[in-house]
Amino acid sequence: MRGNRSVFWISLSICAVLVIWGVINPEHLKDTTSTITTYISEVFGWYYLITIMLFLAFCIYLIFSRFGNIKLGKENDTPDYSLSSWFAMLFSAGMGMGLVFWTTAEPISHAFKSTPGAEPGSGEAIKQSLQYSFFHWGIHAWAVYGVVALSLAYFKFRYDRPGLISATLIPILGEKSMKGVAGKIIDILAIFATVVGVASTLGFGSAQINGGLSYLFNTPNTFSMQLLILAVATLLFIISAWSGIGRGIKYLSNINMGLGFALLLLLFAVGPTLYILNMFTSTLGSYIANFFEMSFRISPLNDKGRTWIDNWTIFYWAWWISWAPFVGIFIARISKGRTIKEFMMGVLFVPALVCFVFFSVFGVSALNIEQNGIDVISNYSLETTTFGVLQHYPLGTLMSMITIIVIAIFFITSADSATFVLGMLSTNGSINPPSSIKITWGLAMSAMAAIIVYFGGTQGLQNMLIIAALPFSIIMFLMIVSFYKMARLEVEKKKKPKRHK
Repeated sequence: MRGNRSVFWISLSICAVLVIWGVINPEHLKDTTSTITTYISEVFGWYYLITIMLFLAFCIYLIFSRFGNIKLGKENDTPDYSLSSWFAMLFSAGMGMGLVFWTTAEPISHAFKSTPGAEPGSGEAIKQSLQYSFFHWGIHAWAVYGVVALSLAYFKFRYDRPGLISATLIPILGEKSMKGVAGKIIDILAIFATVVGVASTLGFGSAQINGGLSYLFNTPNTFSMQLLILAVATLLFIISAWSGIGRGIKYLSNINMGLGFALLLLLFAVGPTLYILNMFTSTLGSYIANFFEMSFRISPLNDKGRTWIDNWTIFYWAWWISWAPFVGIFIARISKGRTIKEFMMGVLFVPALVCFVFFSVFGVSALNIEQNGIDVISNYSLETTTFGVLQHYPLGTLMSMITIIVIAIFFITSADSATFVLGMLSTNGSINPPSSIKITWGLAMSAMAAIIVYFGGTQGLQNMLIIAALPFSIIMFLMIVSFYKMARLEVEKKKKPKRHK
């Protein structure tokens, strides 16, 4: 902790200032940050589209490149986790509660409320709704996480560098610079993005769990109830954090994947099964066929289309970048011993495919309800959309109860993962930070979530994440250059024939 004490205290101070701002004047925080984020979307929209595609192209290149057989670790290192546990933890950290929520809400919005381009409610709008959901949650998002995770894992496990974002840039910016002010600024940005992002998610998650309980059991839908949910969840993820990453997150992630797929299969069986299969097949084809068109779509001559892209695609791309320090560090920690080829194939394609399946089952089930005359958008709040949709199918109450459990476990694993990452960044990159440090960060995030939810400043903090994404995207490009430089030197060194005396 001593070596990174200034990073810890400066990060904590910045977060405290933002919380105070959000408490005293949440509307001012929201308005100010909204103005900045709108400007970034309008001026740098093209930059985000090209940047994400470059990240994806680099990840694909690595799978087929001469670097594919390099291990993220020493030559004799083996993976710490089985493939199934690794995939489960990848998925839990990377998507979590957001997936459970948006699998119903996003396709409904794209089809009937704010469409990518077609007439709302038309057959074309319904087709595009799932296609763009695949696009936003597919391999583009995982390429962002993959770039950060790869660089961190490579330098940490192969060269024994500290597990810090700044440490990955030493080959191009120098050790003196990265151990000085510049390196501290980079690590503070990573801590800030993690704390604010997870605190916002915790606040949102407690509201969603409260909404589900209120919908099912008529429990009070109040701040006091959300605070109680937050307190219970905090206690649970502290217990999980204390038990260590090898047990806590691993077991919870495996349990949640099992429950998540049980819920998926149950809804698939009682829902519009044939419609789901047809839409999945059709959407997968349209996603592949229109992949490049969607990736570079900026609509310069269509104000309405451009507004939609700013509100959805550009927002998502900035959101994934802002979450990359948190998710990337966690993925790096659980990926020791895997080859770069194996790592990239696992990170890019497996979680994306799972996302596609979840969106098909939940999204099509929601679309089917709306098409049959039940106004999901008007009748349910965002927090209760999924529960409202499930109630219109057989075994709806059972599925809703499983959904609450899945959300709760995602809630715990996300917070648990975040406390590990923050502990790592606060202890000069230690891959086994003290439990006391992790618990301190956990309590700080929960307190921030409670205060911000109460005073309504969540949107302002989320906007701050989007703002932080712009400078961090530049750091990600530098991470790619730094990794490439070292990997190329390593491969060329192996090629050189050994001289015999």
